[in-house]
Amino acid sequence: MTGALRRLRALPLRSRLALLVATAVAIAVAAVAAGCWFATKAQLESQMDSSLRNVSVSDDYMQKLFIACTRPDRATPPPIGGYTVQLVTASGSTCTSAGASPIGVTAADIAVAAGVRDDTLHTASTKSGKKMRVHTYAYETHTPAPGLVPGTFAVSVARPMSEIDDPLSTLAWVLLAVAGIGAVGAGAAGLWVARTGLRPVDELTEAVEHVARTEDLTVRIPVDGEDEIARLSRSFNSMTESLASSRDRQAQLIADAGHELRTPLTSLRTNVELLARSDDTGRAIPPDDRKALMKSVKAQMTELASLIGDLQELARPDAPTPGPLQVVALHDIADTALERARLRGPELTIRADLTPWYVRAEPAALERAVVNVLDNAVKFSPSRGTIEIALRDGELTVRDQGPGIPADELPHVFERFWRSPSARQLPGSGLGLSIVARTVQQSGGEITLSPAPDGPGTIASIRLPGAPQPPPGL
Repeated sequence: MTGALRRLRALPLRSRLALLVATAVAIAVAAVAAGCWFATKAQLESQMDSSLRNVSVSDDYMQKLFIACTRPDRATPPPIGGYTVQLVTASGSTCTSAGASPIGVTAADIAVAAGVRDDTLHTASTKSGKKMRVHTYAYETHTPAPGLVPGTFAVSVARPMSEIDDPLSTLAWVLLAVAGIGAVGAGAAGLWVARTGLRPVDELTEAVEHVARTEDLTVRIPVDGEDEIARLSRSFNSMTESLASSRDRQAQLIADAGHELRTPLTSLRTNVELLARSDDTGRAIPPDDRKALMKSVKAQMTELASLIGDLQELARPDAPTPGPLQVVALHDIADTALERARLRGPELTIRADLTPWYVRAEPAALERAVVNVLDNAVKFSPSRGTIEIALRDGELTVRDQGPGIPADELPHVFERFWRSPSARQLPGSGLGLSIVARTVQQSGGEITLSPAPDGPGTIASIRLPGAPQPPPGL
């Protein structure tokens, strides 16, 4: 059994479907054929038994049969309408109608002849081996024939079983042929249905093999209908589309990262080559120039470290947030970021109005996001400018007095590596706001940038769901 199942699993899916359909139809046809055969057999036997019970042997015929049984010179009468008639005595002796082979006597026949039972219906064989259906019933005579005394005898009326067996045999061959044709037809139909039904699966398989072979993620499978195959095709198309989009984003990230790394690396290499040439040639660089050169190298190293850190942060999965979510006080995080902003812009005036607000977020990521927003405000604010920070009802706003962002550039501010043309001469990688946007979205909030309504500058607004009171037990 295990070997058969293993061989079945080794077959192609369409062959298994065709085989299963053919087997199911064959079993169904065989069951119907068997039921038809047994029903026909029962009906034919019932009809024969009914006809045997309805046969009436006349007294004249019985008188002739009595006489022929005792007088060898008298011939027994012929069968009645194809029915063999046989006389049975209580002693078991018989006398059969002319031209018929004697039928074997059973104990039930003798019991009827002895008056113990009224009749019996059974199957018996003649001396020549022919099967007969026999109905034996009691017959009482009051007019004895020569050699016979008045009394009760048994009369057996019989018909050959071949009248039933031959039609049943023919019917069995017909049903067998029909079942065979049905099974073959079902197998062919099952194979056709399997090929037709699995054609979309074949197309999907070819598409998957094509993608694996060529890495071409532009392949799409036509979708027709709403069945399971259509759902599978839609899922495959959605998967390849997502993979293509992800690969495009990765390629763009690598290209942008290479572009951003090229500038500080080129500048750093130039400065290092100047230092190395000075050492090789023995021509010392003036102290002020050397100091400026080392300061430039340090700034470039810092910029590279910052850029690499931003790339590592950006390489983290978009969802879910890698770090554990905790209930944190947004006002405390904003206050910490304010202290850092004051250190970076000591000449700036920073005003703050922070009301308590508790949110669920990753503390380190949220703190870095707020710091990035404040760093941008410090970077773009004019000397001795003012930065206003407010936190009310879960909305943190940061306003600077910088040059602002043109309306046509606002849709791009959260894109990776995008930098305003006016800010490209300033330090930075163009990743800060994209990291801020991702962190805020992971915490269930949103961030927007808009021009200040009453003068120069930009307003950064961060809205996070939360509550003014911490949860109980915090």
